[in-house]
Formats: sequence, structure tokens, C-alpha cells
Amino acid sequence: MGSKHPLLTAAKTLQKIVTYITVKKLSLLIAGILPALFAIAQYKAVEGKSSVKFTIKNFGINVGGTFGGLEGDISFDPKRPADASFRVSINANTVNTDNDLRDNHLKGESYFNTAHYPRISFESTKISIAPNNGPMILSGRLTIKNNTKEISFPFTAEPSAEGYLFKGSFTINRRDFNVGGFSIISDNAEITLAVFGGK
Repeated sequence: MGSKHPLLTAAKTLQKIVTYITVKKLSLLIAGILPALFAIAQYKAVEGKSSVKFTIKNFGINVGGTFGGLEGDISFDPKRPADASFRVSINANTVNTDNDLRDNHLKGESYFNTAHYPRISFESTKISIAPNNGPMILSGRLTIKNNTKEISFPFTAEPSAEGYLFKGSFTINRRDFNVGGFSIISDNAEITLAVFGGK
């Protein structure tokens, strides 16, 4: 058989090149679009619009206090709670109970030992929905004085034009974190959070 016509060979070669370029562009386009389609919104914890409060009994009387220095990153989409994540921390040295003597005591070695453990942190491990359309449940690792414990608690997410306000509360045993030793204060402390995630 005779050789193929040069124009036919060139046309087939050109077609292969065009097909390759088209497939390559399509692959790059998909690679660029898919992450954007499945990306989850990112937020920063905003100190000025948030609060971290605690209450604990001392001689049978409730003593309240706060922490500041909130920092962290939040990924959240109410339609995809399972893909959300929280990584936040507070400055232990900001503990404030409106009593300087007590606050200095709480910063000491037997309590928060802020000189060696300046931050208290939380990192989520799972977000789920409670049965029967209940609240979202946030599970994660709470670290105080280098002691880490798993905690879970219900929370809500209130939307606004600037982000979300995440609210929740939980109870911890201070002895689990080596805080307060054998002090006469209650073992259990109630923690109440209102963390604003801004865009």
C-alpha cells in the first residue's frame, strides 16, 4: 500500500494535539473548580466579640470568672457540620475573678501554673447532629497544663453578616487537669462559651 497523504497525516496529528490540549485544560479546570466547590468557609476567632466564662463553687458559693486572649481558626458550614473544625485557645494568664489576690493564686503552680502553661487549648475531633433534629454536638480535645481530655457538648451557631457566634457550655473536673490539687473548692467547674468566628 502507498504512504498516507501528508495532509491527512498532518490533520490527524493536529487533531491529537488539540485533543490533548483540550483534555489538559479540562483537567486543570476541574482541578481548580472542585476544591472551590467543596471548600468550607474559614473564620477567625474574634476576641472582642467573644467570651469565655467559668463558674465554680468555693465554700458552697458560686465564684465566676473569665478568660481572655482568645485566638484560633474555625471552619464551618451549617449544611456540612461533619466537615467543620475548631482549633482555638485562650491565655491562661488572663484569668479574672474580680479579685487580684485570688487571680494571682490561680495563676500559681498549684492551679493554672501560667508561667509554664500559658495557654489553654481546644481542638475538635468530630461534629455531629443529635438525634431527632437535636443540637449539634462538638467533640474534641481540651488541654490544660499539658493534660488533655476528650470532651463533648452541644452548641449552636448563630449566623450574622460578619460570621457566626458559636455558643455552648460544658462541665469539667478540675482534678482531671491537675488544677487546684486538694483544694476545698468544688471539683466541677461550669464553662460557658460564646465564640465569634469572623470572616
